Amino acid sequence: MQYYSLQNPQHRVSFREAVIQGLAPDRGLYFPAQLPRLEKDFIERLEEYDPLYIGRHVIQPFIGDEIPDNHLRQIVSDTLSFPFPLREVEQNIYSLELFHGPTLAFKDVGARFMAGCLGYFRKHDPRPVTVLVATSGDTGGAVANGFYNVPGVNVIILYPSGKVSTLQEKQLTTLGGNITALEIQGSFDDCQRMVKTAFLDQELQDNYMLTSANSINVARWLPQMFYYFLAYRKIKQWKKEVVMAVPSGNFGNICAGMMAAQMGLPIAHFIAATNVNDTVPRFMQNGKYEPNAPIPTLSNAMDVSDPSNFVRILQMFSASETALKAHLSSYSFTDAQTVAAIGDVFKQHNYLMEPHGAVAYLGLKQYLKKSPNNVGIFLETAHPVKFEDTMPEDLRGEISIPEKVKQLYDREKQSVLLPNDYKSLKNWLMGQSYAV
Repeated sequence: MQYYSLQNPQHRVSFREAVIQGLAPDRGLYFPAQLPRLEKDFIERLEEYDPLYIGRHVIQPFIGDEIPDNHLRQIVSDTLSFPFPLREVEQNIYSLELFHGPTLAFKDVGARFMAGCLGYFRKHDPRPVTVLVATSGDTGGAVANGFYNVPGVNVIILYPSGKVSTLQEKQLTTLGGNITALEIQGSFDDCQRMVKTAFLDQELQDNYMLTSANSINVARWLPQMFYYFLAYRKIKQWKKEVVMAVPSGNFGNICAGMMAAQMGLPIAHFIAATNVNDTVPRFMQNGKYEPNAPIPTLSNAMDVSDPSNFVRILQMFSASETALKAHLSSYSFTDAQTVAAIGDVFKQHNYLMEPHGAVAYLGLKQYLKKSPNNVGIFLETAHPVKFEDTMPEDLRGEISIPEKVKQLYDREKQSVLLPNDYKSLKNWLMGQSYAV
């Protein structure tokens, strides 16, 4: 499989090159040169296969022969080493829980898969590689955990100061070793802009072997398809049309789900649910893509005004507004609506949502008003404990606290505070001992 830059279709690279480079030299995101279609028989017999077979079968067309089958099996096994429960919340509405991995967030899937791929590709290369990543919350912890102590890999995480939860900050700032956290005095969009600028800086490229672990990297983005297949595998027997609501910040997760549908997974419709950072909902209404300054919310991982992966979704549908709207709806919700939904669902159904899942639930309910015969699945992308300090006060006592979380609170934060400008980041990077 080859990948091309969305800025220049003539620029093509292998899967290995796309993973290692992260971003194309022209700042474009990489996109598959062909959209694979899975065999009809595979989809029809999905419930007969185990998760590891499904994962390997789904991802293999995007890799080709660049990772031998025995290594790919191990990478998929490490990636899918925890469950993805589907919980009935109310009649015909289910929660897909993606927070049972090591850092209690859906980002564990992409981070572990990418770590496995990069580890394989770098195995016989003595030069150190530096993973540069921006996070709005959960990506940092998942990447830190996935790459912790991976030989020859240093990880540098940029996160917005004061705009991630206490637990999220602990997860990305307390490991030490080959993990460094840079606390940026700005927004996630600022962090993401600085990371993208670094990839275009030739002097920096001459001193570092840089790659990105954001969902702009194909090895982070594509494996998120796995849990859409696994969810459909469980629900397929009911023979109802399934719609899926995804809490959407940088749009990598929903983009992976829509890629799964392009491969043949029969998801009837997708709902991109956002907080008040509503660039895409507004675009779906008026056709104008106009990012505003990002606004801090309770669902902080979605405080993204200019989502990188939306351009990939547009590419899937050749930028056709009619085709896009046939497959995607998008709604935005306020913090007040989010808090009310968390309280109402717990009171009525004894199910505790976290803020991002609550936004997805609201989006699903909105869509089902006009399509009530569907089975709906909303994605719970993180454990409620990750947002203990911003959850409704009367529900904080209902949050179960895993033992590994209790241990984190005793660890000391280690971060480097930097101002919100690229020059400061570059000067810091150039002063590090592991520059090549």
